[in-house]
Amino acid sequence: QVQLVESGGGLVQAGGSLRLSCVASGSIFSISAMGWYRQAPGKQRELVAGITSGISTNYADSVKGRFTISRDNAKNTVYLQMNSLKPEDTAVYYCAAAIRSHRSSYYSDYWGQGTQVTVSS
Repeated sequence: QVQLVESGGGLVQAGGSLRLSCVASGSIFSISAMGWYRQAPGKQRELVAGITSGISTNYADSVKGRFTISRDNAKNTVYLQMNSLKPEDTAVYYCAAAIRSHRSSYYSDYWGQGTQVTVSS
């Protein structure tokens, strides 16, 4: 069984910073791409940032230059450093990863439970 657990969310003033972490655990054979998504009230879930196993990254236009995604493969962990936060960044942030477990010959998508980020003006 594979689990993703996020941490690091909270309340911050506009202009502030937060660092989100997501740890994958369980019967993991290999992790491919990892990413962060967010969903604000009344809106669809959107990709914030992604990172491949080869460390290539991509970002939503709205966060380019402010957010940085990184990963530590030895710890099965992905991070999202969020700087210059804006009220419109307020959302539940979800971690996602394509993981192959020891019991499988293919990769499946796994999601964390989400962590709330609230940016006050």
